[in-house]
Amino acid sequence: MTTDDLIKAALESDDAFMRELGRTIKEDIRMTAAEFSAKSGIPASTIYKLLSGNREPNIKTLRQIVRAIRKMEGTDRPEFIAVIAARPVLDYITEKKLKVHGKLLTVREYSATSMEDAIVAAIRAERDGAKALVCAPIVSPTVEKVLRIPVTTIMPRDSLIAAIELAAKKMG
Repeated sequence: MTTDDLIKAALESDDAFMRELGRTIKEDIRMTAAEFSAKSGIPASTIYKLLSGNREPNIKTLRQIVRAIRKMEGTDRPEFIAVIAARPVLDYITEKKLKVHGKLLTVREYSATSMEDAIVAAIRAERDGAKALVCAPIVSPTVEKVLRIPVTTIMPRDSLIAAIELAAKKMG
């Protein structure tokens, strides 16, 4: 994962970032600094200064570099919200795109049949690039502790009342 290594290097030190950026441009995406500059829209002088250690990377430039590399690799993804639930619940989701506050969002489903599956799915969703997560109340406190993205809880009030009414009818 090219961009993950680049981000780790940036957090480690300026020297590590300089080495990793040079290696990424030269070996991973097989470009010269000038070609990378042209493709990414980042001024060549900025790229050369970063590669030579004459400039420290700032967060804005790091974001531009990561975005450009992901686009070149084809790994840039649209923002999405992950929904973790059992398959029968997920089958009720008919829209894969929802407009919320004027913004078109993608909904991506992650099926889970146990607590362990739900926790693994939550971690996988975050790694896949989810910007937020929706899950059952039984798992949300746990995944909130391990994820860095917002977690919201499904509160199936109407379906819970319907299930209780059905159970009451079955009792006689």
